[in-house]
Amino acid sequence: MTLYGIVFWGFVAFAASAFVSLQFVSAPYGRHLREGWGPKIDATLGWVVMEAPSPLIFLGFWLVAEPERRFSATGLVFLVLWQGHYLYRAFVFPFRRRGGKQKMPLSIALMSILFNLANGYLNARWIYTLGPERPVAWLADPRFLAGVALFAAGYAINHQSDGILFRLRSPGAPGGGGYGIPHGGLFRFVSCPNYLGEIVEWTGWALCTFSPAGLAFALASAANLVPRARAHHRWYRETFADYPPERKAIVPLIF
Repeated sequence: MTLYGIVFWGFVAFAASAFVSLQFVSAPYGRHLREGWGPKIDATLGWVVMEAPSPLIFLGFWLVAEPERRFSATGLVFLVLWQGHYLYRAFVFPFRRRGGKQKMPLSIALMSILFNLANGYLNARWIYTLGPERPVAWLADPRFLAGVALFAAGYAINHQSDGILFRLRSPGAPGGGGYGIPHGGLFRFVSCPNYLGEIVEWTGWALCTFSPAGLAFALASAANLVPRARAHHRWYRETFADYPPERKAIVPLIF
């Protein structure tokens, strides 16, 4: 429990410091890539190695859990939700994204690996070892039902938005497959509905697991993605003179 507490508060401190720093500087990958962050690696490889720890460590804790936790209805549902997001994010998304031979700073990949190791450890160990064992009756609890509904909605928003961005940057798209103004779905209202979807997903996860680890992850997701969405929003406005003025950065009608 001592190790868990150290990792938990270290994770919270890391997320808080990232939120503050990202108000002043955008993370240097993707459209915000720039010099000064050390050696670079292939971006596709970077995405795989930095996201893979999450599904692998979660699966590892599930495999070594007591059978009654591992094969409980709630234990299996949590496994499916987590893996459903991260198997896609680690092993499908990197090969669907467009960017040619784009690079990523090794430092960003290393920080992301550390984040995902800690996050996977905190959530999996709480669910399968330290936290209260959720009985099958938890599946009918309003917190679980609302949480799963939010997770599913966020998952759908995230994938729909990713699909729009993939098509926008495909080789046959207008403009030759470079960056452009996305349209459709929640892009009608915000510049980064993909990030909004992820925040909704992990808010749902926090609610359906009803765990401190889930809450910390939801807050850490917002701490990272809200500043990045605002950076994207500024970039769109500065890059495209005809960018829709009514769009907000990440929350429709608000900001």
